[in-house]
Order: sequence, then structure tokens, then C-alpha cells
Amino acid sequence: MPAMVVIPTGRPTRRVRLDKVHSIVCNRVKDGDEQFLVRWKSSTSTGKPPLSWHAVNELTRCLELVQEYLETRHKIPAFQQSKKRKSPDTDIEIERRASPLDRRLNLSSRTPSISRSPSVSSTASSAVIDVYNGVLDSEEGFLLCRPASGPEIPEINITAVPTVDMAHAARRARVDTASILIRAEYTRRLEKVPGSKIHLINTYDSTTPSLRFRYITDYILREGVFKIDQAAQVGCKQCSPHMGRDIGCEYTKKCDCLEYAAVDENRITDPDMRDAYNHALATGGSTIGFPKKFPYFAEGAKRERAGCLVPFYLNSRRPIYECNDNCNCGPHCRNKNVQLGRTVELEIFKVRDGRGWGLRCHHKLYEGQFIDTYRGEIITDAEATRREQASSSKAKASYLYSLDKFAESEGLEPEDVYVVDGEFMGGPTKFINHCCEPNCRQYTVSYNKHDCRVYDIAFFACRDIEAGEELTFDYLDKEESEGVDEEPGEGAIPCLCGAAKCRKWLWT
Repeated sequence: MPAMVVIPTGRPTRRVRLDKVHSIVCNRVKDGDEQFLVRWKSSTSTGKPPLSWHAVNELTRCLELVQEYLETRHKIPAFQQSKKRKSPDTDIEIERRASPLDRRLNLSSRTPSISRSPSVSSTASSAVIDVYNGVLDSEEGFLLCRPASGPEIPEINITAVPTVDMAHAARRARVDTASILIRAEYTRRLEKVPGSKIHLINTYDSTTPSLRFRYITDYILREGVFKIDQAAQVGCKQCSPHMGRDIGCEYTKKCDCLEYAAVDENRITDPDMRDAYNHALATGGSTIGFPKKFPYFAEGAKRERAGCLVPFYLNSRRPIYECNDNCNCGPHCRNKNVQLGRTVELEIFKVRDGRGWGLRCHHKLYEGQFIDTYRGEIITDAEATRREQASSSKAKASYLYSLDKFAESEGLEPEDVYVVDGEFMGGPTKFINHCCEPNCRQYTVSYNKHDCRVYDIAFFACRDIEAGEELTFDYLDKEESEGVDEEPGEGAIPCLCGAAKCRKWLWT
């Protein structure tokens, strides 16, 4: 954690105008203030865009850019071109976000020197300059820098920034205030996420998860993706809120939402029912009326088990069908759980073993307890392929989920399957790390039995998890990991989970 810094508030501070800012390209400390060099957008292509130094308090609307600069300033020289990608909701190019699988870069390596451009004036090279290639102005109460030239205007070519002197000063300059402001902004955004509180803890260093990441409460459907309208959902009509124990749906034979749910074949003991069931399987007929199970323990079970997955679902990969808003069973039905959202208090924390950020729970979780869903953009298979090819690392796969649970049964071609991308937007489950012996597992949860292409991915505890224990799941999943090659291929990603039965490699 950075040392406590008192941020002066005695005088009003004007902020820079965010939509006019291109990027942050350097930093320094002047008169005790942490300052950052802003490169402004310019319609000219002379290589001399306006540049101006600003105190960090003037950049509170640009903290995302400040953070991105701080994350890269020790890794690569500013004059080098790095592979960048564009966030889907902005034209600003950004560095690829770190995956939980990324190894830490060696931050102790020296930054190569940058040759001084001959275009830097003698004034610019010897004195402390606040503005280059322009003049400061204000617009609608915000600061900005306009292009300008003349004998009194220090000039510098962007390819020379940072200069050798700037680079040396930047390496020596503290960024405590900037780190605190970035952390505070991220925490403020976490407080707005619906559900139980999400904490952010980092006792390892001064970094904060990317401010570019956008927290969302539902999927964002991108071009080419279609979801059946909620009004068209078919709900159960024979159920009511006051059946049996007043827990909503009580009898599986009456609940229409379980039409496509798995049959409990072990309970089919009558020969005639067995024949009827085999006939339904052979002809694709309805399985309503055969013995089934609701997915969750109802009230009346042990208190800690209420709402947890029953073993029939917990120990299988059977899809879970919940009731929906068009059902007659009421808002408190025992078959509504995941759709009500997260109820457990989570903590995003910095992991010390090179796996980036992780997630843990403040309280004990019981086997089968719901944690949260995986959110993100739903994109087409073609778009997912394009994003993977544009990514600079195979670790991009850790953010992509194919919604292919029903592809085989419904005859969907691979190119017709949608994909969830949680890299740029989603929820706290983005930070769940991989483990070859995980304590969580992801399950398919559907609220519309007739929509085989859009459904939820929900994380449940697959065993009791003590408070403070890191939450993990298997990125490859048990079914998919069977037959994984032991020998790594070219570009294989090493597994850092440390489990006793670690497979050693991911995406070999």
C-alpha cells in the first residue's frame, strides 16, 4: 500500500477535458506535486501534437489513462510501438489487460535510453517546461491545450517523448497520490455494484485492477446476437405460491419449467414407466410426468443448506432450469435463486504468487451455495475468433466462454454458438483464478427453456469453503480436461495453481 498522502483541497481545481486527451506520456514531481504529461488530440499530423504538464488533481476525470500509463512506464520505452487493442466502447487504444494466468513482468529491467530529438528547442532541453507545441485554454470550465507555434512556444517532436531527462525524472518520481486516487475511484465503482458488498484489498503493492473494466449486471448483446424476448418466456401455470409448504413450486410433475430438466432415472422402478420413458427418449417426446428434482434445497432443510444445489445437480453437469417472471409460483419460489443475484460478500485481492488478482469470500460458503454469475459481452463465434487473433496472448481464452451447452442436442453449428467475453466488462467473477483442484464449479442456468443460445453461467461452491479462502475453478472443466496432453506444445501457458494434482499446463 502506498504511504498516506494528504491531497490539498483548499482551492478549487480545474479538471482537464477528458474527450480532448489522447494519452498520458510521462510523469514528474514539480514543487512537491505529482504531475503527468498529457498528450492532446490534434487534427494535424506533423508529429507535434500539444503536450502539457498537469497536477494529478487536475486529472481525476482521466484516471483510467493515468493508470494505463503507470502500468506500462517501467515495462517499455514510450517511443516503442506496443501491441494494443481497442475497448469495444471507446476509440481509445489500450494495453491488453492482465489475465490471472499472466506471469509478472520483471520490473527491475532497465528502460532503454531515448535519443533526444533535434527538434527540441534549447529552452525546452534546459528549463522546466509546462507546455509544448501549444497554449493552455479553457472550454466549458475545463482545461485543454490548443495547438500553437511561434518563437515563444517550446516545441518537441512526439517521437522524442519522453526525452532522456524526462525518463530519468519519471523513474525517480513518486506516484503515491495518483495510486491513492486510482484506488479510491475503483472502490467507489465497486460500491455501486448491486448485491452484497465487494471489497478491494491489496497489501502486496500499490496497483489497482483496471479502471477500464466496466461492471455490469446483465449481458451486453453485441452485433449479430439475439435473445428471446422476456415477454415470450413460457412459465409454469399449474404451480402457485401456496402449494404444500408455501415455497412456490412443490411438485415436479406439475412444474412446466422442468419440461427439459433431466429425469432422475434411478427413481423409475415401474416397468411400464420405464418403457414410456425409453419411448420418449427415442422419439424426442416430452419428459413431463417422469420423476425429476428441483435444483435447490428448500426451506426446512438444514438452515445452511437452504438454496444450495442438491447432489443430483451438484455432482453432474445437468443444466438447471429456474422458474421465471411469467410463472404462477410467485416471486419467492424455491426454484428461483441465481436470477435473484449475488448475496455473498466478496473480496478482490492481489495474489502474491504471480497470478495477478484473485477473489475470496468474507464468510464461509457451504457446498452447493451460489456465488455469482459470469457476465460480459455476448458476441458471435466469428467476433470471438477475431478478438482472439487480435490478442497478444493465449491467456485471452481465460475470459471467453462458449455458450455451447445445448449445441449438440439442438443441432447448432459451431459458428452459430454465441460466446461470452468478460475481459472488458462483467462482474467480480472475472477475478476467479484457475485451479486444477478447484473449490467452485460453473453450471448452466436457464430461465427460458426454449432459448438454447442464451443462458447464465453460474458459479457454485463444490465443497465447503472457509472464510478468506481463495475461490477457484477449473478453466478447462472436468469434462473438457479429460485427455489433456501432458507434454506442453509451443506457446503453452504454465499453470501456477500449486495444487497437488496440478496438470502443470493450460491450453497446451
